[in-house]
Amino acid sequence: MADAITPRNQDYSQWYVDVVRAAGLAEYSPVRGSMIIPPNGYALWENMQRALDGMFKATGHRNAYFPLFIPQSFLAREAEHVEGFAKECAVVTHYRLKTEDGELIVDPDAKLEEPLIVRPTSETIIWDAYSRWIQSWRDLPILINQWANVVRWEMRTRLFLRTSEFLWQEGHTAHATEQEAIEEARRMLDVYTTFAEEWMAMPVTRGPKTASERFPGAVDTFTIEAMMQDGKALQAGTSHFLGQNFAKAFDCTFTNQNNEQEHVWATSWGVTTRLVGALVMTHGDDQGLILPPRLAPMQAVVVPIYRANKPDDKAAVLDTVATIRRELEVAGVRVHVDAREEQRPGWKFNEYEVQGVPLRLAVGPRDVQNGTVELARRDRDGKESVPLDTLADTVTSLLDEIQRGLFQQARDRRDSRTTKVDSYDAFKEAVEDGFVLAHWDGTPETEARIKEETKATIRCIPFDRDDEQGEDMLTGQPSEGRVLFARAY
Repeated sequence: MADAITPRNQDYSQWYVDVVRAAGLAEYSPVRGSMIIPPNGYALWENMQRALDGMFKATGHRNAYFPLFIPQSFLAREAEHVEGFAKECAVVTHYRLKTEDGELIVDPDAKLEEPLIVRPTSETIIWDAYSRWIQSWRDLPILINQWANVVRWEMRTRLFLRTSEFLWQEGHTAHATEQEAIEEARRMLDVYTTFAEEWMAMPVTRGPKTASERFPGAVDTFTIEAMMQDGKALQAGTSHFLGQNFAKAFDCTFTNQNNEQEHVWATSWGVTTRLVGALVMTHGDDQGLILPPRLAPMQAVVVPIYRANKPDDKAAVLDTVATIRRELEVAGVRVHVDAREEQRPGWKFNEYEVQGVPLRLAVGPRDVQNGTVELARRDRDGKESVPLDTLADTVTSLLDEIQRGLFQQARDRRDSRTTKVDSYDAFKEAVEDGFVLAHWDGTPETEARIKEETKATIRCIPFDRDDEQGEDMLTGQPSEGRVLFARAY
């Protein structure tokens, strides 16, 4: 399996596709730009969902569902929003097919009175509902999340990272005051940061986007940006302060505590199945996936080893394996026993290495006699014998160690490939290999020129930047501080 994976230093893009397919995370579908997510990939997404869903509910949010189809007139109500998504919309114009001369065609008599847009995002359909649900300050805040699929018609696609249809969650909240909405947008960015760093073991840089990079219709967009192993940035999650733009577009008002009519304040925020791709590119190696234990569908796999012509050995090994499984499950470990007899142990070892299972345990007759188990870690080479009577403690301790180690490794890589520069020549060299912190004069013209000449964009204005004053590396104009540039997916 690993032989089919192109080395990273040979062709990083092909390496990524090879790993995704070899590990059974996704494959291309017959529909251009869409993907099939097999059980391995979907199990990983489910673990992400569970973790995030718990975090959302802990912050007071509830799940709901809104329609897949959105009337075209809804999108037209918010000018920036429709302009931002117009080129990506899939449009339904008819509701029936018919057979004519043996050929299946669209029935011209079944044209819809108004075209329907296949959901690219749900602000408009949700704010239409909120305009009915909200009458008084007592109805606020509304804190709702939706798990759904969306369609954004992409011309250039790549599994997980950019597809025409993808899975995501989208939060949509309504508030009585501007300050409450801003705090909500920042709170949810904090949730995404915690998830990325503590669950995905993926360090991120946080901050607002520039005006040209904001979500269409937003007043402010806050982002978390991660560095992939090739030095490119990946936008891993965004949270938007929408002001009153959508409330005004859908005439969503409420009576405040002073008995005055006021428009509602709004946020929206979301992450997508792109996070699966981020996980691959943050931790994978030339053998395949390396999964952080907190998200791995299988945290440990146990492979029994015996000869089929020695039934006593087989019985002893399988009995020991059953005991190991029970003890690990009691300890809260997601464990899988691979007792398939049609595959050799070496083939299984390779399969789980490609799939990124954090720990592999092998048990043979000699291990049973010695009261040990052979243990191998996915994040490093080598194997060791571990006493069976302390195995559960050893496994849980190692899973925590692997989780911490993957985060530290990714953070060290990011920090070592983040460079401060003051000249444009130095910038053009540094951006070939990673993140760059450089002064910017704050104008969209300079931002656009740098993007055109170097293919690098301003990923965010970091929250944690210092108050260092300086001069724009391109124009020499005053700068209020450094911003984060990178080439990006």
